[in-house]
Amino acid sequence: MRLVMKFGGTSVADGVKIRDVASIIRQSYEKGNEIAVVVSAMAGVTDQLEEMAKKASKNRDVTEINSFVKSLTEQHHDAAKNAIDDAKIVSSVIKELNAKIGDMSNALISICHLGELTDRSHDYILSFGERLSTPILTGTLLSMKLDSSSLTGGEAGIVTNSNFKNAKPLLEITNENVKKCILPLIEKKTIPVITGFIAIDTKGVITTLGRGGSDYSASIIGAAIYADEIWIWSDVDGIMTADPRIIPEARTLPVISYLEAMELSYFGAKVIHPKTIEPAIQRDIPVRVKNTTNPDHPGTIIVKDHEELKDIVKAVTIIKNVTLINVSGAGMVGTPGVAARVFATLADAGVNIIMISQGSSEANLSLVIDCSHLNKALSALKSEFIENVVRNITYDEDVCSIAVVGAGMAGTPGVAGRVFSALGKVGANIRMISQGSSEVNISFVVSKKDANTSVKALHDEFKLGEER
Repeated sequence: MRLVMKFGGTSVADGVKIRDVASIIRQSYEKGNEIAVVVSAMAGVTDQLEEMAKKASKNRDVTEINSFVKSLTEQHHDAAKNAIDDAKIVSSVIKELNAKIGDMSNALISICHLGELTDRSHDYILSFGERLSTPILTGTLLSMKLDSSSLTGGEAGIVTNSNFKNAKPLLEITNENVKKCILPLIEKKTIPVITGFIAIDTKGVITTLGRGGSDYSASIIGAAIYADEIWIWSDVDGIMTADPRIIPEARTLPVISYLEAMELSYFGAKVIHPKTIEPAIQRDIPVRVKNTTNPDHPGTIIVKDHEELKDIVKAVTIIKNVTLINVSGAGMVGTPGVAARVFATLADAGVNIIMISQGSSEANLSLVIDCSHLNKALSALKSEFIENVVRNITYDEDVCSIAVVGAGMAGTPGVAGRVFSALGKVGANIRMISQGSSEVNISFVVSKKDANTSVKALHDEFKLGEER
């Protein structure tokens, strides 16, 4: 079987975990599988790099940079020493880490002196998270007598446009490049260990694929080499029927469809990134979500079409850090293009709309956005609607978004009735409702105080905790 295995930040958080990951790879390799590995930065490192880059441009304090570099160096040196049991390989890996950290330090100092952080520099700095974790895993595999080779995403062949911070892969050229680079390695039984998240543009400049980009990298590589499956390794047993922190009896879903996975990801299930789905769909490649701390668990397999639709509802998800915005005014009634102006204004301001609902009277438009985007959303809307078409722009931060997801809902009468009846029984106050024409989800907004009670009521109503 040809596999692409992607390991997230929590799976490579320290030397002990990196060694566990290497053992998982070895076990699969010894079963005769062809394996390509994609690696994220160690847990928290990407956020630290981003924070330091911003501080460097604002504070312009070289001492602060030196302190950060020292801490990051110690973290990765310790990981290498704890993961690799061959002194010669440890020495070689540390030498490689030091060279990369030196490049990173020089870049941060340049940003400090200039007092400016461009998007291009941002991507260059953030790339070091994966560029530091990958050699450690490669060294660990080598110490286990497994032939392996470290590659950046760009070296592996992933080419993007120059939209730094959220670059789009140029899939035609990428597919050809990846095939030419990766297939010869795995065919000669070498395990390529590839940085997730980062790539290069057509000029060879480092770009990043946006948050969740390591999953995207794995999917792109899997599609290019016609993998049999793509395995996304994290710290949970798969995609669950609800957040187990809210619903202790939540269970792992053994199989779901691509469409269901996308809906669950969009509405708060953070195990897998929606962009991961796209290249896999094109090749009809199953994506399996597995747990590095429980590797024998089969996890959740995501397939193109799941015909087993006896489960009307598959899962209940929740997003807590949201804000509800209401745009209203009698002047909106019969005035063409108001909604389009709202959407365009927010898009121009870089605000992502999570949910939309509009009354048939056209006098009110409700939107749900990430709470971190509130200020720029309000500013943009107030600037756009100076005239009397819109009279009121109000917001409520004391809310959360909940979605009920399942492909079996399509064409099944009475699902919405069961949803809202269950919520009514527990006294949940519904602030907004939205349902797409695909009928794969029903999403709504409730007060934060009703959040956990609502999720539990729906999980119980559809008996999602019962083994199938």
